Order: sequence, then structure tokens, then C-alpha cells
Amino acid sequence: MGPRFNLFDSPTAVKIAKRIHGAGQILEASTLPRTTQELMNLRASQINGCGACVDMHTKEAAAAGETAVRLHLVATWREATVFTDAERAALALAEEGTRLADAHQGVSDETWAEVRKHYDDDEIGALISVVAVINLANRLNVIVRNPGGAYEPGMLANALG
Repeated sequence: MGPRFNLFDSPTAVKIAKRIHGAGQILEASTLPRTTQELMNLRASQINGCGACVDMHTKEAAAAGETAVRLHLVATWREATVFTDAERAALALAEEGTRLADAHQGVSDETWAEVRKHYDDDEIGALISVVAVINLANRLNVIVRNPGGAYEPGMLANALG
């Protein structure tokens, strides 16, 4: 199984990928914990069925120190005891922000209240941006059917230099 199109063969797609990666670097430098970001990236990628992004963010999270137990339980975070209240708020935002078409109002007032309770304004800006960036990346990879399985931590950063 291979992708139906190699995005790295398109100069335009490579320019876009570099900017998406640049946005990711800004997020990594934010005060929002990297583990929270990776959990959100993983959850949105699971929802969107993006094998390449699930592979990438599982491995990047593990390389950043995330435990296997938490990575295995992120798909069922509501029924797991290993996530903090702040992480639960972030995961709810990631889910609702990813499933915009499933609810006419998008993110619920309840989820928004939980996010406001646990994060400051800069972190909320980062949370929203994480959801936007991962959904963009998911769509690129799902459209071309990039498979998961071969990613190694740091691979994307090295490819985009």
C-alpha cells in the first residue's frame, strides 16, 4: 500500500507543508504542554482516520516521554483515569473542533467553559491552533492516502529542514 500521490513531488505542496511545519514549531514553543498537543493531535487524527498522522503523533509523543498506557487510552479518554482535567478539556476541544459538521454549534459551551477553567488566553490560542493545524494535515494525508507505519520521530522536521 502506497500513497496515491507524493506531496513532496509538488513544489506548491512542499511550500504549504513547510508552513504547516512552521506553525507546528510555533505551537511547540508555546506554553501549552507538548504532551497535551500530541494527545490532541493523536485524537483528531484517530477521528479523521489519518494513519500517517496517528503513526507520527504516537511516535512523537512517545519520544517526548508520553507513556504507552496513555497513548493506548486516548481513543477512550472519557473512560480512562490517566488524564488530568485540563487534558480532558483539551481532548474534548480537539474532538468537537474536529467534528464540526456533527454539531451545528461546533464546540459546546460546556467544553468551552472547561477549557477556560484550565488554560490562559495564550494557551487557548494554542489549543485552537493545534486543532486547526492537525485537521489540515489530516486532510492532506487522507486525500492522498498516506499510510502509517514507517514514521520515525523527527522524520518530518528533517524532511522539511
